[in-house]
Amino acid sequence: MKPLRLLIIEDDDDQRELIREQVEDRFGRGTVVGVGSRADAAKQDVASFDLILTDFNLPDGTGMDVLHDVSARCTTPVIMVTGENVGETAAEAIRQGATDYVVKVGDYLFTIPLVIEKNLTVAKIIREREELRKQLEEKNALLEQMAATDALTGVYNRRHFGRVLEQLYAEAARYDKELAAVMIDLDGYKQLNDTFGHQVGDQLLVVAGKVISANMRRMDIAARYGGDEFVLLLPQQGCDDAAHAAGRIREEFYQASAALLRRKEGVTMSIGIASLKQCGATHADQLVNHADQALYKSKQGGRDRVSVSDAPTIALASAR
Repeated sequence: MKPLRLLIIEDDDDQRELIREQVEDRFGRGTVVGVGSRADAAKQDVASFDLILTDFNLPDGTGMDVLHDVSARCTTPVIMVTGENVGETAAEAIRQGATDYVVKVGDYLFTIPLVIEKNLTVAKIIREREELRKQLEEKNALLEQMAATDALTGVYNRRHFGRVLEQLYAEAARYDKELAAVMIDLDGYKQLNDTFGHQVGDQLLVVAGKVISANMRRMDIAARYGGDEFVLLLPQQGCDDAAHAAGRIREEFYQASAALLRRKEGVTMSIGIASLKQCGATHADQLVNHADQALYKSKQGGRDRVSVSDAPTIALASAR
């Protein structure tokens, strides 16, 4: 178990030693580090202490100043130990962050170990609750991520994509920004699946997800739209930028799929692109529909190509 460490800030040498003796009699020798001023306390690594006791009146400040100094650096609990037997002062100390207030009257020295024990217990409970809260937040975030992600490919699923699509479209329309949608389909996937088996078919989808993710910016969104079809959203990107990204994805997937299938020829992609300003979509789904129409044109044009929608005409990018 980590040894207990307590910091006592008291400018009266005799009082400081009396408190030290009382505390170390209860918690063990070497438990206490004693200083006589706010400046000396500031030189200490206050975060390394389990608890701090400070006098109210110090030669270079007040206990309130110490509270502010400590709270700016860590969450170590601070107990005010002072001769200021004033209710308003005690209330203000608690408001400023003191966890307790001990008045130097009567046999106050005998009460200090009890007060320390109580505050250490409370601090432990607070730490445990905070740790539990963080664990719950992490688990909830993981569950949300799992619920939004396609388990096979690692990109988002279609349900989550629908929510993000509405959000990104609304932002682009509101601030007059560009937004590109890219639809991707693996050419001849069903035949490949039948020829090589479902396991290899799944591996092809995994490779597609990895290639797509590797060629996207942090702000971009990729989702598995269904089967062997993927959809991308590229905020603040027009058709030209989207076509460049699509070209990289198409070429890298061709090479990666060839390696997977252990043959010279890889699997090709048909891709369709549309952007908000280029097609004038009046709602989010319409933007995706334009990209889907461009994808259909790629399929009709012989596959293995990128088509850009210009609503209503569609221009084919050069095939590989």
